[in-house]
Amino acid sequence: MLLCAHLKIGRLARLMLGDRRANFTVMTALSAPVALALAAVAIDEASIYTERREAQAMVDLAAITAASNINNVQTAVLTTLTDNGMPGVVVQGSGQTIPAAVGKTVVTVTRGRYAGASSVNVDQRFQAGVTPYNAVHVTLRKIPNRYFASSLIPTPIIGTEATASMTPQATFSVGSRLLSVNTSNSPILNALLGGLLGGNISLSVMDYNGLISADVSVLSFVDALAVQLNLTGVTYSDVLASKATVGQIATAMANVPGLGNTAKVALQTMASKSTNTVKIPLSHLIDLGPLGRLGLGQRPAGLGVDASAMGMLMAAAELANGSKQIDLGLSTGIPGVLSSTLAIAFGEPPQSSPWLKVGEVGTIVRTAQTGIKLVVKIGAGNSNVGGGITLVSFSLPLHVEVAYAEAKLTDISCPTGPSSIKVTIATRPGIVEGHLGDSSSAGFADFTNKETFSNTEIASVKLLIIPVLSVVGSAAFDMANNTPTTLTFNKADIDAKTIRTAYTQNFTQSLTTSLVSDLSLTANLLGLPLLNLNTLIATVSPPVVALLNSVTAPVDTLLTNLLGALGVRLGEADVRVTGATCGRAVLVQ
Repeated sequence: MLLCAHLKIGRLARLMLGDRRANFTVMTALSAPVALALAAVAIDEASIYTERREAQAMVDLAAITAASNINNVQTAVLTTLTDNGMPGVVVQGSGQTIPAAVGKTVVTVTRGRYAGASSVNVDQRFQAGVTPYNAVHVTLRKIPNRYFASSLIPTPIIGTEATASMTPQATFSVGSRLLSVNTSNSPILNALLGGLLGGNISLSVMDYNGLISADVSVLSFVDALAVQLNLTGVTYSDVLASKATVGQIATAMANVPGLGNTAKVALQTMASKSTNTVKIPLSHLIDLGPLGRLGLGQRPAGLGVDASAMGMLMAAAELANGSKQIDLGLSTGIPGVLSSTLAIAFGEPPQSSPWLKVGEVGTIVRTAQTGIKLVVKIGAGNSNVGGGITLVSFSLPLHVEVAYAEAKLTDISCPTGPSSIKVTIATRPGIVEGHLGDSSSAGFADFTNKETFSNTEIASVKLLIIPVLSVVGSAAFDMANNTPTTLTFNKADIDAKTIRTAYTQNFTQSLTTSLVSDLSLTANLLGLPLLNLNTLIATVSPPVVALLNSVTAPVDTLLTNLLGALGVRLGEADVRVTGATCGRAVLVQ
């Protein structure tokens, strides 16, 4: 019996061990909870991953939208995230800490400046709070939805971020006062350019007006200059890092496609006549900003880069002369003027500011400092003033210094798209100082030291036939505009390349008239001051002042024409924007 029982138990055990269906049933029963938990975790992890990707896409879009609306970034971010279904969006302000919670999306929005240069480390390219703003950094934190595994895994927090930058740019220049040439200022320009270029220049009024009305593509000009300098396979910045003579610059300008024949021939003539061998740094003439990274022959989308042919040539000629003094003898054609001598000196703009620049908000261009010394000898005319007193000769020694004028790009905006583009330039005319008197010629061309002035002989006087007296005097005049003038250019202005002008305030009198009216006269006898000849001074002064006043208006015109040729004007600064774009916001790192 006992043996039979053992046999039955053994057979039952073998049957149970041999039945695999029973094993699977047990295993399934034991592993089902674990499998369900793993499935719940997997589903929730996949959901969190998908939600994180969606959040990143939303943050990217919000950053791009904010960069396109740099002055209203928080509203742009809130609207973008809310409109795309992001729940409970809350903006965390500076100094705040808002904890993430279910159903709440916490974002931070930070404006700053982005520099994309490869030489800057990635984590340092975005500088929070640095102006002028051109980028936005957006971060997002939220608790994702969990469907099955909320009790199995810790509460996760999704964190995403994005930085977007948009770089509006404009092409602008300062100067370009010369708008046309007539027969009276053509000789002045010929003498001036001859002195600057070192050759005998004899261009006609038509030649000059052809140059003044011509605009050249700056990029095409650099392309042509690269050919002259034998530079190939380089960028525009590489070309502008080199040097060239004024003759080479004039030749390259003449080779720009589309230039009118009159301007082309005039430039070729000046190039052939130029003997000035000084090579100027091209970066002091033109700064293409980020466009400099383009290879030769490439063109930027949506941004024109044009410049005045005459303005560029004059700016180059001034740079080539540095602070050297140019002495010219002028035939003024002014009635009563026996002769005139003219000296001109140029100082380099501070910080080597270029004449034309492509840049972002904050970019500055400046003119060069200009010094003019004009000595006019005046005929005495009816010189007998009575009592045996005769006026023998007259002189009008004028000294004018115009400090650099400045134009700063302060804003570029496109409120409703490219057609609504608006460029704002803060402009400060150069400070003008004028003196009627003597100065040491050694300090004239030195812009680092202040010139000093003293009394000068205005007229000499004979008593009967004996030269006994000299009338001496001096005067000073200055004008300044400490507050910048805002000039605004819309799309029509930019397309037409309109020149806008900022004026020095409260400037109501001409320079030479002001100087003459403030002239203080005394008399010297044999080089010694006469202190008690009030009657003689009272007799002599009126005809002296009257004669000087008779030439102040034409001398003013002479100065205006001269400064106009140099790209500046007393108490004024001219600005022209030839291209602008608001750019396109893009994600950056």
